[in-house]
Amino acid sequence: MPPTPPRTASVNGISISYEDAGRGPLVVMVMGTGSPGRVWKAHQQPALVRAGYRVVTFDNRGIAPSSECAEGFTLDDMVADTAALIEHLGAGPAAVVGTSLGARITQELALARPDVVRCAAMIATYGRNTPLQQAISAGEREMVDKGIVLPDAYHAAITAHLNLSPHTLLDDAAARDWLDIIEFSGQQRTPGVRAQLQLHHDEADRLQAYRGITRPSMVIGFADDRTLPPHLAREVAQAIPTAEYHEVAEAGHYGYLEQPDEVNRLLIDFLGRAIA
Repeated sequence: MPPTPPRTASVNGISISYEDAGRGPLVVMVMGTGSPGRVWKAHQQPALVRAGYRVVTFDNRGIAPSSECAEGFTLDDMVADTAALIEHLGAGPAAVVGTSLGARITQELALARPDVVRCAAMIATYGRNTPLQQAISAGEREMVDKGIVLPDAYHAAITAHLNLSPHTLLDDAAARDWLDIIEFSGQQRTPGVRAQLQLHHDEADRLQAYRGITRPSMVIGFADDRTLPPHLAREVAQAIPTAEYHEVAEAGHYGYLEQPDEVNRLLIDFLGRAIA
């Protein structure tokens, strides 16, 4: 079944743009800060559709054409958006897969609304802020607020350094391709993205709370992740009583793009066991 054109759901007082592909048990995929849902379409969405799942990807609030909500919002708002979208689809409970901020949303959803979550997979996740995370996030917010725009090539280099594995960057041809892709993608500086960045300032340590998650869970960490190092993902897996943990080698924060075959294998294996 081919993907349908983007649809709009009026949920939780806002509009959410989403795409729906495939048939089978419902999988809802939650993207990270500043990124649209279509990033999942590069690798994970097609693989899950081929494996027999109905896969819904969407643009979080803050990412147009979903409501940008430039006045600001909370993580709880984004959790409620995801729950409301699953209810709107009428096929829940759903397997929920998230990465980075999307993984944080997934964890909180599994805790707050287990009725809409069949199982949860968290990729490159975290349950608490570190001083380095806080410093990087504060710098990103300050650059936006002061109207500072990095040269595109330098922005691409810094983004690649923070989010890709050194193993990827050792290959000059691969590094050049990644730099071109990142530079071509541009720098997201919209009011909605700025509102998403504010969430990283407000987040609290939630590891103890995650002991209350009861749904089958899987956490994937990336061995070379500089943005959210794998020990943070391991902490989440250790906190959730039902969680299993896997670490993918030669992968940075974008490990689901760098090592898609291994990430897809882990997801399909987990979903097969959790949904059976």
